[in-house]
Amino acid sequence: MLSSLSREIFDLYDSYKAEYITTCRFTQSEMLVWLDRFEERHIFEKSILGLSAEGREIALYKLGSGPVKVMLWTQMHGDEPTATMSLFDIFNFFSKKTEHIITTTILEKLTLLAIPMLNPDGAECFIRRNAQMIDLNRDALALVTPEARILKSACEKYRPDFGFNLHDQEPHYTVGTTRNITAVALLAPAIDESRSDNHVRLRAKKVASVLAQVLELFIPGKTAKWDDTFCPNAFGDNIQKWGTSTVLVESGGWRGDPEKFFIRKLNCVGLLAALYAIAADEYSNADTAIYDRIPVNMELGFDYIIRNAVLGTNAAADPVRVDIGVNTEKHINTSTGRLEEYAVIADVGDLSRFAALEKDVDAAGTELNLGSFELERSFAAEKILPLINRM
Repeated sequence: MLSSLSREIFDLYDSYKAEYITTCRFTQSEMLVWLDRFEERHIFEKSILGLSAEGREIALYKLGSGPVKVMLWTQMHGDEPTATMSLFDIFNFFSKKTEHIITTTILEKLTLLAIPMLNPDGAECFIRRNAQMIDLNRDALALVTPEARILKSACEKYRPDFGFNLHDQEPHYTVGTTRNITAVALLAPAIDESRSDNHVRLRAKKVASVLAQVLELFIPGKTAKWDDTFCPNAFGDNIQKWGTSTVLVESGGWRGDPEKFFIRKLNCVGLLAALYAIAADEYSNADTAIYDRIPVNMELGFDYIIRNAVLGTNAAADPVRVDIGVNTEKHINTSTGRLEEYAVIADVGDLSRFAALEKDVDAAGTELNLGSFELERSFAAEKILPLINRM
């Protein structure tokens, strides 16, 4: 039944997605406008948890009235917005599909505790860290940041049964050595150095297995698993250790999807399906071997790969046949204030194990003379990307 329900809400997505979200870069003030429309309709109950380092309110939104509590938090890193967008799609689903079995089951059996945009200061500048330059996901023990203290206090106050730690990862990871770019990566974090299992982590593995099966319906072979080495000061590991069955969901890359709207859709459908499985207690029958068999996330990708090029660098060195890995980056031009794209030569050599997110081209022995360069030297995108596109 879960498979058919998942396909149904995947096909229905355009009828309930949050159409007012048109870019993946947004600030808290914009997000609060989106939330206003739900507050007017009393979709959820809002509680102020505290203030960020720069004084922005961080709130928790409670939906449903069931005995099983599930906490979801997004944008612990300010430049990781995909799951925040997905949360609004989920809110829209509950608002528009009020009689759907997924809505009625979840809101009857679960109490959802959502913290969208835990790091609003980082989101303001679209950076990973908070205003104090701390990685919140490594502040679970020291608790030097107000945002970390807020999350820890929320866990202590509500004592959720399940947790979803929602992030974005670099789009250059691959599903093991398959040369498939990872669309979504999962993790049931370890609770200790020996990576032992207790009933809390086993429940998380079951939920992750459900998620993996749902994702396989839509992106076969594109789901990976993060290495589960225990990280003593990370929130996911500690929340698992504190008794909340926690699943990390990392939104990866998808060709031709710079705004990550397709990955956002996968998040929405996967989370709705997982929440339904928890509410209907379908997750308890999941086979944890499904989770265990997911290939490990590996950093074997670039945005573009030029293969079999003959590269000349200077007159003193012979040209050589190589592969060239190219990534793109965006930076604010301090002179113009405009966001500009650059191409970065990230690696040169035998890249046969690597995959390309956007384009993989065979130069077939074409000689490229880029002049003397250093790895990671930036070239204006208008110079190198047309070269790739002409091949």
